[in-house]
Amino acid sequence: KRLLIQQYVSASEGHIFECDIASGALTEINKQDGVKIAYGYAGYAPDGKSVIYTSDEGSKFQTLTRYAIEGGAKTSISGDIPWDVEAGDISPDGSLIAFSVNANGASEVHIRKLADNSEVAGPKLPPGELGGLEFSPDGTKLGFGLASAKSAGDAWSFDLATGGLTRWTESELGGLNADTFIEPELFTYKSFDGREIPAFIYKPSGAGPFPVVINIHGGPEGQERPSFAPIWQYWVNELGVAVVVPNVRGSAGYGKSYLELDNGFKRKDSVKDIGALLDWIGAQADLSKDKVMVYGGSYGGYMVNASMVDYSDRLAGGVSIVGISSFVTFLENTSGYRQDLRRVEYGDERDPEMRKFQEDIAPLKNASKITKPIFIIHGANDPRVPVTEADQLFAAVKANGQNPWWLVALDEGHGFRKKSNRDFMNAAVALFFKERLLGGTPN
Repeated sequence: KRLLIQQYVSASEGHIFECDIASGALTEINKQDGVKIAYGYAGYAPDGKSVIYTSDEGSKFQTLTRYAIEGGAKTSISGDIPWDVEAGDISPDGSLIAFSVNANGASEVHIRKLADNSEVAGPKLPPGELGGLEFSPDGTKLGFGLASAKSAGDAWSFDLATGGLTRWTESELGGLNADTFIEPELFTYKSFDGREIPAFIYKPSGAGPFPVVINIHGGPEGQERPSFAPIWQYWVNELGVAVVVPNVRGSAGYGKSYLELDNGFKRKDSVKDIGALLDWIGAQADLSKDKVMVYGGSYGGYMVNASMVDYSDRLAGGVSIVGISSFVTFLENTSGYRQDLRRVEYGDERDPEMRKFQEDIAPLKNASKITKPIFIIHGANDPRVPVTEADQLFAAVKANGQNPWWLVALDEGHGFRKKSNRDFMNAAVALFFKERLLGGTPN
């Protein structure tokens, strides 16, 4: 008779409503005027008298709260854990809640009694990314999926009584030996303002110094985690390249203040994080500071374009996939349903001051500073980042006397989805690395 409805406004704002199905009347859960709260999961407790949700209210992180529908009393469930809750389930008898948190990129499972919030022993997992956490019908076991650097995703279970952890499946990897895959190492490096930036590194075996590919995630509210990434394993194992995956400011998983550090006029601060990473690479004896490339898609493509503008003298090149070359033209031409959502993050190009800032920092306007090889890749039917973003950057770089590589798939959109196209793209990128990063071939 009642329905929960969530409204997503932005990465930092949302709302939860309860709908009376008979009348259609909406009542906001945890209504607070003038306060922005970001919500994640929301669902009814088994008794139907309360709602359990995750939010960043009063915290940097997404924590679990129990909210009484009558009276609005709130009880914190996971507020003592300084990480985002990512998945959860309530036991069939309503006595236990199990949830996983994203602890510096790796999933950790916690089990607590709903009556008094006391902890019950949970599983100790290998580093990876969890999904689909669920109690068995009798409430004696927890089932979940877990992906890691050596597993594409397998089914596991945890026995609450014995503490036994069982892996039920062995993912098919096309004949590859997962034992040869590289586990990433977590590290942090200091950026221009003293802030510590988290990152993972996948290193080849041997002494080095190794060429480096910096893989920058999209979003920008994304997060790189120690999950299954076969293309990185190929670069490491077959090309002998170290892969560094930073979570620059603006990434999810490290609290709402970190998430907002690149908004609006602070956009270039995240690019400076790449400059600081180049400093860190330069200080590592087993990494080659003279052979570093940047790689990324969507917002990560913008980061590649901007890094090529600011750090061409320190880079061997870059691969920009479905990337933004100007926030003004992007916001004017992206699909209408996305414009207001993206303006919250990137700033409103209709505001004269913001428009001037976006034009000044645009890789398109500064294309003359891109002096190293760049590979521009796009889908012709991209509804998010129109292919014109790639067209105009390619033309500008070529007009400056450079020889950019260029790949457009006529039957793709925002990223390559068809296997034949992905295979072609990955082979082309590998060739670009071999010629422009590993071989030192002139531009």
